Amino acid sequence: MSSLPRRVKSVAKAPTSEELPSFLNSTSESEEEEEEEWEPKSKMARKPHLPKKTEAKTKKAAAPRSTVARKMVKKVAIKEEMDVSLPIAPAEDSKMQLLKPKEENADTKSKSLNRMPQVPKKTEINSFQENNQNSLVSNEKPSTSVSVVKQEKCEEEFAFDEPPSKKMKLNACPEGKPVKNLGGNKIKEEFEMNWDIVQALSEITNVEPWVCANLLRLFEEENTIPFIARYRKELINNLEADALREVQHALEELRTVARKTHTMIQKLKKEGKLSSSLLKGLLNCRTLEELDHVSAPYKTGSKGTKAQRAKQLGLEPAALSLLQNPVELNLFSYIRPNTKGLANIQEVEAGVQHILADIFAKDKDTLDFIRKLCQKRYISIQSTLAKVSSKNGNEKDIDKFQLYHEFSCNIKNIQHHQILAINRGENLKILTVKVNIPDGVKNEFCWWCVNERWKPKQFLKPEFMRLFRSSVEDAYKRLIYPLLCREFRSKLTSDAEKESVMMFGRNLRQLLLTSPVRGRALMGVDPGYKHGCKLAIISPTSQILHTDVVYLHSGQGFREAEKIKRLLLQYNCSTVVIGNGTACRETEAYFADLIMKKYFAPLDVVYCIANEAGASIYSVSPEASKEMPDLDPNLRSAVSIARRVQDPLAELVKIEPKHLGVGMYQHDVSQTLLKATLDSVVEECVSFVGVDINICSEILLRHIAGLNTNRAKNIIEWREKNGPFINREQLKEVKGLGPKTFQQCAGFIRFNQEYIKTFCSKNDIGSRALLTKAGALGKKKSKLTSCASQQPNPLDQTCIHPESYSIAMRFLSLIGGNANDIGKSDMQQKVNVIIQKEGMEGTAKKLNTTVHTLQLIIDGLTQPEGYDIRTDFDKPDFKRSIVCFEDLSAGAVLTGKVENATPFGVFVDIGVGKAGLIPARNITEAKLSKVKKRRSLGLGPGERVEVKVLNVDIPRLRITLDLIRVL
Repeated sequence: MSSLPRRVKSVAKAPTSEELPSFLNSTSESEEEEEEEWEPKSKMARKPHLPKKTEAKTKKAAAPRSTVARKMVKKVAIKEEMDVSLPIAPAEDSKMQLLKPKEENADTKSKSLNRMPQVPKKTEINSFQENNQNSLVSNEKPSTSVSVVKQEKCEEEFAFDEPPSKKMKLNACPEGKPVKNLGGNKIKEEFEMNWDIVQALSEITNVEPWVCANLLRLFEEENTIPFIARYRKELINNLEADALREVQHALEELRTVARKTHTMIQKLKKEGKLSSSLLKGLLNCRTLEELDHVSAPYKTGSKGTKAQRAKQLGLEPAALSLLQNPVELNLFSYIRPNTKGLANIQEVEAGVQHILADIFAKDKDTLDFIRKLCQKRYISIQSTLAKVSSKNGNEKDIDKFQLYHEFSCNIKNIQHHQILAINRGENLKILTVKVNIPDGVKNEFCWWCVNERWKPKQFLKPEFMRLFRSSVEDAYKRLIYPLLCREFRSKLTSDAEKESVMMFGRNLRQLLLTSPVRGRALMGVDPGYKHGCKLAIISPTSQILHTDVVYLHSGQGFREAEKIKRLLLQYNCSTVVIGNGTACRETEAYFADLIMKKYFAPLDVVYCIANEAGASIYSVSPEASKEMPDLDPNLRSAVSIARRVQDPLAELVKIEPKHLGVGMYQHDVSQTLLKATLDSVVEECVSFVGVDINICSEILLRHIAGLNTNRAKNIIEWREKNGPFINREQLKEVKGLGPKTFQQCAGFIRFNQEYIKTFCSKNDIGSRALLTKAGALGKKKSKLTSCASQQPNPLDQTCIHPESYSIAMRFLSLIGGNANDIGKSDMQQKVNVIIQKEGMEGTAKKLNTTVHTLQLIIDGLTQPEGYDIRTDFDKPDFKRSIVCFEDLSAGAVLTGKVENATPFGVFVDIGVGKAGLIPARNITEAKLSKVKKRRSLGLGPGERVEVKVLNVDIPRLRITLDLIRVL
């Protein structure tokens, strides 16, 4: 199906200070206001590109043209050795490409002058480059340079244990050819740090550096995740959308750190607190926790650290002398009887100790050593019942955290849901949490500092050695240990939140891609007691046929049964959809009893249970009022419940994803990250399924990649004013849809050819396809005439992107096919013949394209008209009878449907009114379906499974299950 940003409509951002857990809030700093107001003192001057030959040059001196050219060529040669930018270049068709490495010779130098980026010279460390990205952009397209590489012959070789070869764009091969990966590519960022962002991104996400470099360019050009995942596979090593979102989020976090670091540097510079060592420490920071640790003493309003106060007393020379020249050190000379902090030798020694401890704790090598040391040791996180909560807390809330009253676990083995549970208990002041680092770490660290890293250059007197050792111990106990605890907990929380959000995203995708139930009328039932059960019957095209209210649980059940039977017969409806809210169990039993008695004969009625999460919220929303203005909000929920089964995707996109109830600890994670991820998943699902632009709703359309609320509204207005769209090219006529937007959305918009042909015949518009000759689009595009824009194009009903139409037509010519035969069996046979003869790689080479693009073209040509990727997913589980909770016993084998998935297990609806839990340890790869492609080892909402009952706890209403197989 899909295979994390142009920054999408909601870009994944790093959590704000308000969203951080309680153990980080105390040390975090918000710099938002200063970020908006700060401007660098001196911006880097942009070097102008060389003028074209046809442009007039301003003459500063009467220098010969050849001399100037030679000078510029020399400069470019130097830049080629220094700069190693990402090897991606713009193409005329605006598709992302990779440059071919050039040989260093005079011919290529002179030709590449106009496209080489101007690299700013190295400046002092206190200068900052705010507009570096501008120097990498020319005419709104990325311009790149590559390192000097010898040109190699293109050979087809198999390389084991190597990353997949990159796709590099060649002039003769517009779709790219596989070549060896170029190493050492460096991306110029807006805020420069002492670490390379590509390498850092690769280490965080475990994605190859060349893929990260490509993704940085793709995101910089505002490409959407669905577009990248489907149409730029060769540049991203065929990563799926989940991995792209992970890279996107990690990139935003790194850029947030860089931005806040430079804001802090500028602030400290203005206050006169910036030293060379502090600047180096700030530029080495990779996380917000490291930045906070380094910058905390210099925050506005801070009283200063003990080390700062000691430095103000003039003890810094003494501390440095202890390390470098202890023979000449005399601490008694620093005593000032009338000065606090220098009154006696003990206070002087304490001040020197504080300065030394600060030096040790801020040193990068020292921190790296202690972090590596901790990786080899047993570090545990421990939670206990807080003393205050045990006296004054709510017993019910305390019992919820019973598992964590005396809990301890290695931080390497602890589960994500356990971390989130511990954090919640701590925030509620029910639990006390601490990180335990063994004493062996402290002892080895202190020995290393004294004998290796900070070993004095000269012999120390016994009293100085005692002071030196005390300083190392003080640095560890007072500064380094708290930092490590914050880092461990922050890392655990961050990973747990990301996993929770990703799990929510996977569940949401599974829910949105539930197979639709088309071609039948449905009765939606919103159960209730006092206010009755709300009914809504919808047609096979989702039109509302009838709404009503029946009172099934107030002694009027028999009389209401007659009304229900009459409605079902009147509208020929044999499927009932019951919401899983209040009175669901009783309503299900009511319908199951009537079905068993064949009360609705001659109709063979079946029913299913639908998740009604978010239906009540949607029923009172502005979108629902606009869509169903004359309908009571209570009846709108019944309509929504029925439509969720008929077309889940079209209905569920109307509801905010976090209200759908398929997450875990969703209120405890970063709401910014959660919203961005879920919105991106919705965009991915809607885009990959595709929409028929002539019949889809505005709400569905706004979730297509590249579109937003205003653009979707403009498309609907154009459609209402000018009639249906005939082809994809007409999208360019819509206000607000520029070339970039068209590129992002065009491949996900479909056109029903039968509908268009009918419309064209009624309006005397020729039904001849726009592409009549192979390669017709390979020529330079001319401005569309009104006649051409009215021509239907058979390729518009496929997933093939317009930028690949010329290749698709050449492929049709190669196999002897016709565009009007798309989706027919003859087309599949012709494709099979050529692929068996030439192979995928051979055919792609003939067409000068990549295997990924060729596969996409083959899929588009061979898939039947109206193909829907959701047919591979599960449909709702329709039933005729009901099972009671009391009927369950250990060993019973049942079928059910997955309701929700979490890291610790999967909840399955087995039709008894209470979901059973399959523990994660019972879900193994052998039990999962081998046919269905899976993103991870797990199940998702909507999947039908066969389970075995292991245990039934009737008092607590708990059912433990074992997975037998996936149906």
